[in-house]
Amino acid sequence: MNETDFDQTVNADLNVTTSNSRFDSPETLELESTELENLPADGTMQASEGTHSGFVAIVGKPNVGKSTLLNNLLGVKISPITSKPQTTRRGVRGIFTTLERTHQIVFIDTPGLHKAKDALGKYMNQEVSSALSDVDALVWVVDLRHPPTDEDGMVARQIKSVPKPLILVGNKTDAAKYPDEAMRYYADLLGEREFQQWMLSAQNDTFKVQELKAAILAVLPENPFFFPEGSASDQTREFWAGEIVREEAMKRLEEEIPYAIATRVNHWHEREDGLQKIFCDLVVEKVGHRAIVIGKGGSKLKEIGQAARKQLEVLLNTKVYLELKVITMPRWREDQEALRELGYE
Repeated sequence: MNETDFDQTVNADLNVTTSNSRFDSPETLELESTELENLPADGTMQASEGTHSGFVAIVGKPNVGKSTLLNNLLGVKISPITSKPQTTRRGVRGIFTTLERTHQIVFIDTPGLHKAKDALGKYMNQEVSSALSDVDALVWVVDLRHPPTDEDGMVARQIKSVPKPLILVGNKTDAAKYPDEAMRYYADLLGEREFQQWMLSAQNDTFKVQELKAAILAVLPENPFFFPEGSASDQTREFWAGEIVREEAMKRLEEEIPYAIATRVNHWHEREDGLQKIFCDLVVEKVGHRAIVIGKGGSKLKEIGQAARKQLEVLLNTKVYLELKVITMPRWREDQEALRELGYE
């Protein structure tokens, strides 16, 4: 796998420079991770007697609103959202603990199950299968604007055999013309499988989303907590920031380019005055794509960087310096080594 020289570097403060530097190999990078530390050897946390906790997989085909639902269930953004399918590529864990410290849900936002065309697609589908292998409950999200497709059938076949509580969530009721009829078609795919069903708009029905969360809490088994109270996710800050950058890039790019972009945060430094300095690569497959992502005079890259920086500053509640580089990895979606290097493993 070869990496080419990047053309331009841009930071979100609008300073654009050209560079002929080579991209450093991952082994030489200094990463400042904020992964959870000091967990017990068995992965569980000590909690009072009678606590309930469990892993809940959110599944569905691409672009049905799984990530929107997760973010609103948590009340905090941990998963990227765009109008384009296959935005989520890795299983993202979001953690909710009740104020009473009696229940904890570990949500797993899975990629959309689809017919894979490359190694990345196969990896994404494997993420779904892995999530289903050890869960305590399932939430299947469907789009009520449309009747079921072959991909919905793929999801139904996978979850019918999982002997755990299942909740069928019909989403996008605010835009569906015949939501009740569509819901019946989706329910029929489950055959004799027992399940609860909910109809809502994950984006707009705040009250119903909270009711759904209560229904999920009610089916959790008795377990100690798996994560410390107050945790929102198990992702590193580097992964999370990279996903914010990728989200903003996907929103602003068209055709095949959004699906051929990956991100990688190489360095994160916090200055004494609180400024967060984040250095992130945007990875594309073709030289032509690189030129489009950069834009004339660096305009597109500036736009992506400004939007991502604004999000990061709001979510981190501090000033952020964000520097983006665009590099080329030919056919990285087909290259197992490249996928591992970009974190898809």
